[in-house]
Amino acid sequence: MLRLPPFTYLAPRTIEKAVGMLGETGPDGMAVAGGTDLYPNMKRRQFEPTTLIGLRGIPELHRLAGDPRRGVTVGACVTLTRLAAEPSVAGAYRALAVAASAVSTPPLRNMGTLGGNLCLDTRCNYYNQTYHWRKSIGFCMKKDGDICLVAPGSPRCWAVSSTDTAPAAIALGAQLRLAGPAGERVIPAAELYRDDGIQHLAKAPEEILVDVMLPPADGWRSTYWKLRRRGSFDFPILGVAAALRIAPDGRIDDVRIWLGGVASHPVEAPNAAALLRGQRPSDELLARAAQAASQPSRPLDNADLTIGYRKKMTRVYVERALRELTGLPFDGAPGGLH
Repeated sequence: MLRLPPFTYLAPRTIEKAVGMLGETGPDGMAVAGGTDLYPNMKRRQFEPTTLIGLRGIPELHRLAGDPRRGVTVGACVTLTRLAAEPSVAGAYRALAVAASAVSTPPLRNMGTLGGNLCLDTRCNYYNQTYHWRKSIGFCMKKDGDICLVAPGSPRCWAVSSTDTAPAAIALGAQLRLAGPAGERVIPAAELYRDDGIQHLAKAPEEILVDVMLPPADGWRSTYWKLRRRGSFDFPILGVAAALRIAPDGRIDDVRIWLGGVASHPVEAPNAAALLRGQRPSDELLARAAQAASQPSRPLDNADLTIGYRKKMTRVYVERALRELTGLPFDGAPGGLH
């Protein structure tokens, strides 16, 4: 049995107090909300904080307010279960609701939070193992070692971004509010992520993600498709978030396509979007766009299933997502759990 190491738990009631505690504890402290990823990582000694600053007691982080006409604000501690069931999100911002419902299993979605999933640690078959397993193969540079076991000649870590909600939030044009010692700042969701398996978040350790601000829906429709070995529990080995708006004349006015599970950060497919803008949906057009979207997908041998299969499925899932959004027929159930 893997056991948690000893730690001190602090329970601030305000964002300002939590930020102060993170600053005081420095590298020995970490913030925790649902803990569905942090606690298992602590059991495997991938994270070794001596102090945890709990965020669940801060009322502001549980706020869920607004409507699709004005925009919706979702606090970082809103659970994935609540987010998926919220009518104002499930309709106008469907990609985010589907992504939230696709995370893990019901008990973990009841504990896991939107902020926690957005800030999820990157994953790798060589990293997400017990301490003794990792020790037996010599560790990796993400924790305790000095080489990447996926690409031993590489100077960087190639652990994979495995958050379901990040591609969806980015495709929807969400903005994130962060609070830190210098005050608050607002950034586009895409700017939270770096293409680095170790330093994968572009926020300071003492900063806290406060909430996610979804813009007015304004005619956008969206979906999320997830590939994993099992129908539940598993992390994505591919996530496709697509958002699309149809003009009154039936042409595609605008589109955004983002991929998860294929790199150390969510990956945009701008060439596919460029092919679609201003065009009327057709079988041939969507197939070409899906092929273009698969080009930036470069999976490595550090997640489930084979590289070639995952690369092929990028094209398949992008086309299915686009068919769902444009109303063209496709095989399978709409969005989400695949």
